[in-house]
Amino acid sequence: LVRQGFIVKLGIDLKTPPDAEELDARGKVVVPGLIDLHVHLREPGEEQKETIESGLRAAVMGGFTAVCCMPNTTPPLDNAAAIAYVLRRAASVGLARLYPIGNITKGGQGEELAPLGELAEAGVVAFSDDGRPVANARLMRHALEYARLFRRPLISHCEEPELTRGGQMNEGYYARLWGLAGMPAAAEEIMVARDIRLAALTGGILHLAHLSTGGSVALLRRAREEGLAVTGEVTPHHLFLTEEAVRGYETAAKVNPPLRTAEDAQALREALRQGLVDAIVSDHAPHALHEKEVEFEAAPFGISGLETVVPLVLTHLVAPGILTWGQAVALLSTRPAGILGLLGGSLAGGQPADITIIDPELELVVDPEQFQSRGKSTPFRGWRLRGWPVATMVGGKLVMFERRILHPGGTGGETNAAPTGLA
Repeated sequence: LVRQGFIVKLGIDLKTPPDAEELDARGKVVVPGLIDLHVHLREPGEEQKETIESGLRAAVMGGFTAVCCMPNTTPPLDNAAAIAYVLRRAASVGLARLYPIGNITKGGQGEELAPLGELAEAGVVAFSDDGRPVANARLMRHALEYARLFRRPLISHCEEPELTRGGQMNEGYYARLWGLAGMPAAAEEIMVARDIRLAALTGGILHLAHLSTGGSVALLRRAREEGLAVTGEVTPHHLFLTEEAVRGYETAAKVNPPLRTAEDAQALREALRQGLVDAIVSDHAPHALHEKEVEFEAAPFGISGLETVVPLVLTHLVAPGILTWGQAVALLSTRPAGILGLLGGSLAGGQPADITIIDPELELVVDPEQFQSRGKSTPFRGWRLRGWPVATMVGGKLVMFERRILHPGGTGGETNAAPTGLA
């Protein structure tokens, strides 16, 4: 039962007012609104790749009621004015909740700390220089110490830049076969180990972004055994693809960190099954198609992932029994909410009415031309997947229904006149 934007009660035979509207979700799965901790919305500065509006449309189509946007925009989100701009734009769009992440360092350049207190007061939920590592260990130490004062995590892009300079894909047999410069697993694992030790030294709160190797999850396991405040995330592309996806110099498979080996992907899936990894994220990093349709070395890293996370997880983790539905929902909603202290992640009474409804039998072929995102590059093009979101409710308002965007009013010319049932 939802009233005035909040869940009032969860149960059967609920007493409702005579004029209450009902959504028929028989045969569907109703879950707490999904939360993506790691997206790139490109605005301000690179609106040809994505805008806040197109990114939030992609989010609700993908079943996400909230997303956290990384700060590597142009200009970067390293000051209160930039944060205010992003929040105003998200409010004017009115679809998913948007939680900004502020830079660790000024301009994301890794040389001088950004004004972390100012950013925390402006509303950021975490700090990150994602897209680049903070290579200076002393600076990373100070960042962890200061961020702890504001009870905000640092989200670390774990990459030793001198080991990956000029790299294009995972270092190994296929990189040598295809004549591409490699990015070794050690480059990630060295920084994972460093940042875990710095978290132990400072008592800071550390979240490890887009883990991609078996060695990285082994390091995360050790941190957990030590009782450190360290969490980690993985992406569907690192779970379900390997370095072989680059065959034919396929730029849609060019990501950072790169796609790794089959053994690495298996280690990530096992870490999810064991509850070691805390969140599945899209690392939605859209680019204009013409930017990707170039020589492999010239193409940017990144894919568009918001709209395919749910069916990939359900088809390739839940259906084969690697995860239960409960585990999948925890990784996509409950635990992400806990990591950053966000609203939602629960259907309990008193929680915001952020709700995702999934049709476990709906089978579709991934067609990026149908994406709401401006970014159409995905290595999952043509994959047949089962289990897609069919309704997304944010604050008690339907914003996506039957795989159509319903604007909650104010912009776009669409209506939020709610249909009365789920087909």
